[in-house]
Amino acid sequence: MTRKDPRRGYHHGNLRQALVDATLDLVVEKGPFGFTVAEAARSAGVSAAAPYRHFKGREDLIEEAALQGFQIFADLMEHAYDTGQPSALAAFSATGRAYLAFARNNPGHYITMFEAGVSIAGNADLKAAADRAFGVLTRAADDLSRHVPVEKRPPPAMVSNHVWALSHGVVELFARGNPGTKSPFSAEDLLETGTGIYLRGLGILPPD
Repeated sequence: MTRKDPRRGYHHGNLRQALVDATLDLVVEKGPFGFTVAEAARSAGVSAAAPYRHFKGREDLIEEAALQGFQIFADLMEHAYDTGQPSALAAFSATGRAYLAFARNNPGHYITMFEAGVSIAGNADLKAAADRAFGVLTRAADDLSRHVPVEKRPPPAMVSNHVWALSHGVVELFARGNPGTKSPFSAEDLLETGTGIYLRGLGILPPD
């Protein structure tokens, strides 16, 4: 992996972000539990004591990286949903593609958000960013099912959580290639067809 040069940011007074950037590289290289604060400091080009000016320890570093990740993720999800899609289904599908794109383009953030054991409920800013991101998916599910009679309409939060779980599974198995699993189909096709089968099963989409 080609690392950014965090020293340049540090010399401009941005030590905190330089350490977060170093952490993002390290979690991709070694996993969220495979590095120390001293390694993050060395990667950022500062002394082993420097990180403690801003962070209590590795967990704090990872939590800040996860917070920034959820903020980026929420922005992407909102943009995907609010770009004037021609239909509720197109808007819903766009959020799924945004999920896959985020996981591919921001692996360090994705790991800190979903694989590092960060307590979202324990950090108000983190919870707000996560709620904003997944609120987009819930809103998309609600819009998609408005044509279904109320008594037959599935709870939007249930639909969004099921689709989130499906998206996460596709990412873990096929988009990031972490377990090395291969598929003759693209991650986008797997997510689209899987979501379509699920939505048709609920009666939200007509039979194909």
